[in-house]
Amino acid sequence: MDSLFGSKPISFSALKDFSKLDQPTIQHLKKVYTCLSLSMLIAAVGSGVHLFTDVLKGGLLSAVATIGLLIALSLTPYDGKNQTKRVGFLMGFAFCTGLGLGPLMDIVMKIDASIIPTAFFYTTLIFFCFTLSALWAKERFYLYLGGWLMSGLSILCFLSLANLFLGARLLFQVELYGGFVLFCFFVAYDTQLIVHKHKQGDKDFVWHSIDLFLDFVQIFRRILIILAQKEDSKKKRN
Repeated sequence: MDSLFGSKPISFSALKDFSKLDQPTIQHLKKVYTCLSLSMLIAAVGSGVHLFTDVLKGGLLSAVATIGLLIALSLTPYDGKNQTKRVGFLMGFAFCTGLGLGPLMDIVMKIDASIIPTAFFYTTLIFFCFTLSALWAKERFYLYLGGWLMSGLSILCFLSLANLFLGARLLFQVELYGGFVLFCFFVAYDTQLIVHKHKQGDKDFVWHSIDLFLDFVQIFRRILIILAQKEDSKKKRN
C-alpha cells in the first residue's frame, strides 16, 4: 500500500489532505465535478423520460443524437467565452445517454426494480473510492497504466464485436467483468490525467467531465447487468 499511497496512515483527516494540488487545480476539479454532477442528473432525467413517458424512447435515434452532440462539442473549441454553448452540448449528450440506458433499465425493472438504485449506489461508491485513490496516490502513478488500459479497451472492443457474430455467453461474461474492472481503473487514470492536463494549461473542464461521465456510465451499465443476472438466476433456482 505504501507504494500507492505513500507512508501516510489512512484516516479521515488524510482523506481531506490533497495539499499537493495547487489552488487553481482544486478550482478546476470543482468545475469538472460540478459538470459531472449536472450530467448525471440530466442523464437520470433522460432515463426517466424513457421509462415513464411516451415522449421519447432510447434507441437508434438517441444513439445517433448522442454521437452527434459529442462531435458538436469536440468541434466547438474552448475559448473561455463559449462555455454556455458547450455546456448545452454536454447536457444534450448526457440526456441522450440517459435515454440510451432506458431499454436496459426496462429489462432490469422486469426482474427487480430495486436493482437500479442499488447499482447506482455501488457505482457511486466505487467511483468515489477510485477518485480518492487517484487524488491521494503519488502524482502520475495511474498515468503509467494508460498503455495497458488502452490495450485492454481495444481487446474488449474486439471481443464485443466478435460476440455479435458468435453469441457466446463466455465471451459476454469476459467482456462484462473485464470491462467493469477496466473502467474502475479508468476512473483513477482519467482523474490523474485531468490534473496533469490542467497543469499543462488545459482548462477545458467541460470536456474533462465527459471522460469521467463515460466511466461512470460504463460502470453503472455493467453493475446493472451483473446484479440483474444474479437476481434472475436466483429466481430461476427458486
